[in-house]
Amino acid sequence: MKAVVIEQYGGKENLKEMEVPAPKIQDDQVLIEIKATSINPIDWKLREGYLKNILPFDFPIILGWDAAGIILETGKNVKEFKKGDRVFARPETTRFGTYAELTAADENLLAKIPDNISFEEAASIPLAGLTAWQALFDTAHLQQGEKVLIHAGSGGVGSLAIQFAKHAGAYIATTASEKNIDFLKDLGADEVINYRTTAFEDVLSDYDVVVDTMGGEIQFKSFQVLKKGGRLVSIVEEPNSDYAKKHSVKAESIWLKPNGHQLSQIARLLETGEVKAIIGETFPFSEKGVKDAHALSESHHAKGKIVIRFE
Repeated sequence: MKAVVIEQYGGKENLKEMEVPAPKIQDDQVLIEIKATSINPIDWKLREGYLKNILPFDFPIILGWDAAGIILETGKNVKEFKKGDRVFARPETTRFGTYAELTAADENLLAKIPDNISFEEAASIPLAGLTAWQALFDTAHLQQGEKVLIHAGSGGVGSLAIQFAKHAGAYIATTASEKNIDFLKDLGADEVINYRTTAFEDVLSDYDVVVDTMGGEIQFKSFQVLKKGGRLVSIVEEPNSDYAKKHSVKAESIWLKPNGHQLSQIARLLETGEVKAIIGETFPFSEKGVKDAHALSESHHAKGKIVIRFE
């Protein structure tokens, strides 16, 4: 099968298209013909070698951890899915990722794609959607009527987190550039702060939850907007525990856990239209297409998700 792989760490020039053996599924897995995948920061961070201590994979490595496609084959223990089903998943993090024509995925990580959702839309959801869901509900335990600040609302995680928080009945503030203010209000944000002209910590206070998608100085300033007993959840770096104690808040980081049940809950929101998949750019599955997609993701200026389409 065709795949785009890396054989050493480094820049996007190390992404290579080549033929690799097709995966062999285990009894609890299905074989998926990939129709679309998407780009996430973990892809290029691993490519650069930033995650080699956390994920010490052997080369060659097929990057990519979003899958949307059609089941070609099922293992003997698979009960809920059959050949021909349209499915999407955030597969386990292995060196056999989804920049490939075929991928194997565990049955308990799968969800069916609603009929009204395209493969490209479905591919944009799993990693970013599960990250947003687990940050808001599993970790921050966001409740109806609470106030939440979601940083970088126009990004892949942010744009879904805003919609999930709105569905939960929260009041939502987010940060963005001026060009995305109307877009984010349409998604459900109650307040959009133009980070180029306004310091969010000067205008927000007494928030229950902050979803930190940026880290660094943004994370430190975010403690200032939380009420005592508030919760900060970072998807990028471990918060400073001394700082959290000083502000009398709870702060922790999360590492996404693939979860087919939660993905099915998100699928229902997509089916009803309560949540929309936000695709910023689509690239073809090829060495050049993946390189161009990585370049856009690394710019930190992508709107929504960057999708790779298989023709």
